[in-house]
Amino acid sequence: MTKQFTRALLALTIVLGLAATASRPAEAGRGSGVAAGVAVGTLLGLGIAGAYAGPRYYGGRYYGPPYYGPAYYGAGCYPGPRQCGPVARSCWRNPYGETVCRGGEWRCWRPTVCN
Repeated sequence: MTKQFTRALLALTIVLGLAATASRPAEAGRGSGVAAGVAVGTLLGLGIAGAYAGPRYYGGRYYGPPYYGPAYYGAGCYPGPRQCGPVARSCWRNPYGETVCRGGEWRCWRPTVCN
């Protein structure tokens, strides 16, 4: 949702910037500062948005969401086979005896297997 809003805002900024610069020809000394300000603001906004959307690598290090390293499963434990299925669904029996399930989402996980 945030990506869609940001892209729409950037598109609107570009359109308004182009409309402001193309509305009347540049005059020497009068009003040209507004068009230049809009153009500089548009470029600055696009630069900030590009930096925000890009990967957060600097000097070979990753500066994104925290990475806590490999999970520790305990002595004699390891991640089991990958399983996928519905999660957080609500199910009930209708008057005809059928099981009806709604909602939830499809997720995959690896259960912990211990010897």
